[in-house]
Amino acid sequence: MNKAQKVSFVMHTLNELYPTIPIPLDHKDPYTLLIAVLLSAQSTDVRVNKITPLLFAKADNPADMVKLSVAEIREIIKPVGLSPMKSKGIFGLSKILLEQHQGQVPKSFEALEAMPAVGHKTASVVMAQAFGVPAFPVDTHIHRLMYRWGFSNGKNVVQTERDAKRLFPKEKWNDLHLQIIWYGREYSPARGWDIDQDIITKTIGRKSVLKKYGY
Repeated sequence: MNKAQKVSFVMHTLNELYPTIPIPLDHKDPYTLLIAVLLSAQSTDVRVNKITPLLFAKADNPADMVKLSVAEIREIIKPVGLSPMKSKGIFGLSKILLEQHQGQVPKSFEALEAMPAVGHKTASVVMAQAFGVPAFPVDTHIHRLMYRWGFSNGKNVVQTERDAKRLFPKEKWNDLHLQIIWYGREYSPARGWDIDQDIITKTIGRKSVLKKYGY
């Protein structure tokens, strides 16, 4: 297969496996999604989904969030890890939303990335999932699979995102980044990987990866 055929195979397989695509992080609006994505850094979606109901029961909007202290926020979110940084980020961005954006999450990468604890990946997830703006947030699953499939060199997530955007149609980005995440979790994990269950990698994978596993 040439590169275009491999891309087509990936998209077809993912569409068959995930015709409807669940959102991994529980949320009800752009603000709660933003907070959930921020909390998910170096944590798991399962853990975040257990903690956000506790946090959102006290504050599910910027006005209520700034009524809490950073210490109170930190105590609630401690199980997700990195709580000192994340609690300051949640409080700080909530304050900025009230002061600069009428309490609403802005619909621009620039404005999102200007807020505390909001990096490019977090902004990309919010833009894609809350506002439907084409983006390709790269997490560890996408970074791993883009390398395994021979679509990127695996050096860094910036390059992986650039390669993904170049290879896949823009109108498919928002679906694809979620489909690849689910596929990575279910069929092509970092640990306990059974390549025989990973039909995409087994079919189109990088030669060095396949050789390592006897293919």
